[in-house]
Amino acid sequence: MRDERLEKLAEVLVQYSTKVKKGDRVAISAEDVALPFVKAVTRAAVKKGALVEYYIDVPEVDAEILKNGSEEQYARENIRFGACAKSDVWISAWGSENTKTLQSVDGERLKQRRLANRENRKIYSERMGSGALRWCGTQFPTNGDAQNAGMSLEEYEDFVYSAGFLYEKDPVEKWKEMAAWQEKWVQYLNGKKELHILSKDTDIWVNIAGRKWINCCGQENFPDGEIFTSPVEDGINGTITFSYPAIMNGNEFEQVRLTVEKGRIIEASCKNEDMQQTLLTYIDTDEGSRYFGEVAIGTNYGIKRHTKNILFDEKIGGSMHMAIGEAFLEAGGKNESAIHWDMINDMTAEGKIYADGELFYENGQFKEELLEK
Repeated sequence: MRDERLEKLAEVLVQYSTKVKKGDRVAISAEDVALPFVKAVTRAAVKKGALVEYYIDVPEVDAEILKNGSEEQYARENIRFGACAKSDVWISAWGSENTKTLQSVDGERLKQRRLANRENRKIYSERMGSGALRWCGTQFPTNGDAQNAGMSLEEYEDFVYSAGFLYEKDPVEKWKEMAAWQEKWVQYLNGKKELHILSKDTDIWVNIAGRKWINCCGQENFPDGEIFTSPVEDGINGTITFSYPAIMNGNEFEQVRLTVEKGRIIEASCKNEDMQQTLLTYIDTDEGSRYFGEVAIGTNYGIKRHTKNILFDEKIGGSMHMAIGEAFLEAGGKNESAIHWDMINDMTAEGKIYADGELFYENGQFKEELLEK
């Protein structure tokens, strides 16, 4: 039996998020456990007259190659990534049967795999930034992700579909309302030169002069809910401590603390000392991974808990995040890297953000009265 919520999700992704039209080359990708998602999106895209190609990832096969293969075997470009990045539309789903499949893979091997895909990632970034590639990624609820989030599968399904407003009679209208509200804050921040971010164990200055803020309302991520930009590469100074665990390849790094001078990370640590060296393998992926590609504020107040899934966690209303590595061309970013790693900070207790000296965000809430001036 088809899940009507999944069918509704597919329709929203095809019609609203990526605006698929007749003749579009549409790539659909997911892990093997998310085959129902691939089928649902294919049905919706075919109705629009799209030319569909699909790519199924099998994590256990990747793990076998990464763990036991030679460098020639594992440090190869991802053909699927390259093909999807060259399509007109790419719709993908995250969702794993086992979220820890790559956890025991040697960090250096994972680094070499990332570097092998550097050119494909550059193609993806350039085409997405120019609008040539319409892309949207979402979540397919699985037992693996549900367990990782501390929920039953039924609870996790409700969480996923609720975060996307899919229980609403008209989810698209709801996303348009959010887009209109977020746009007011995008316009407020556009033209500002500097952010000063304060929270527990955090005091950092971020240069955003000349950069464009982006309104995220379900057209590249789904569910969505954030506003972001790419900071000036050498314009960050201070220290930031991320309250939520930073997740990468099944590894959890608690309370990552980064000290930054002139945009470059000069010190990095985490609470779990046994993970320190692994943390550094990601931060030292390449020269660009020592710099930042994003600063953002989460705006989806319907997401109320941390689930160890970046798609949802970076959108938590009352949070902010920064990402090391690759920047966004559409925001004016210039930093290049084979990695883009979001790290999230809860701002609800002691958080403050100033823009050019004006307090516009405090304890996880925007100061709406500023827009009434």
